[in-house]
Amino acid sequence: MNIRYQKRKLEKSVESYSAIKKDYGDRAKKVNQRIDELTAAANLEAMRSIPAANCHELKADRAGEIAVDISPNHRIIFLPDHDPLPRKEDGGLDWILITSIVIAAIGEDYH
Repeated sequence: MNIRYQKRKLEKSVESYSAIKKDYGDRAKKVNQRIDELTAAANLEAMRSIPAANCHELKADRAGEIAVDISPNHRIIFLPDHDPLPRKEDGGLDWILITSIVIAAIGEDYH
């Protein structure tokens, strides 16, 4: 999957494992793992085959955003990077056609 970052600072925080360790501390291993999984995935649907990632769409004021777990309370938040968004007939996102994302936040606890 193609990955972009909303901010350069966010991109720099994952440029190397030492940067990840510095910025995310004890969650560094999971952050690195999820970034690797997202990068290796052919499309967003592939992330559903990784139960621990718990890839899911957010709701309410965060509608349109998608998250993967890095700990019980922390997530990597991203948006599909497609215009227009690929949709199914029922209006939902077509995860198979999402091959590009923009990461908006890492380590966020939105609960």
